[in-house]
Amino acid sequence: MDLINSSTQKNAFQPVPQEERTMAMLLWLLNIFTGLIGPLIIWLIKKDESPFINQQGKNYWNYVISYFIYGIVATLLCFILIGFLILPILVIASTVYSIIAIVKTNQGEDYEVPLSIRFIK
Repeated sequence: MDLINSSTQKNAFQPVPQEERTMAMLLWLLNIFTGLIGPLIIWLIKKDESPFINQQGKNYWNYVISYFIYGIVATLLCFILIGFLILPILVIASTVYSIIAIVKTNQGEDYEVPLSIRFIK
């Protein structure tokens, strides 16, 4: 298997214009500062203009829904004490994956957060 060809085919959006990379990065970055409202506004306004932003919006919402479900499960597991271990790990993973998404989308790469369930395709 040719690693060079498989890595170039991974991102069908190359080359992504700087404006689109910036908007996709803001979509992920605003999650930290505005919660769900900022990313929702960017995605709804720009999804028809840019396939890259549309895909990042879908990736973002799949991540949010998935990790929300994981958070509920971890909270319920607190009743049997294992949730107290899972919740901090979930918060750390969510934060790290958000930072990675900010960097990757700014580089023009399609980033899907690990363990995200694809609810929106």
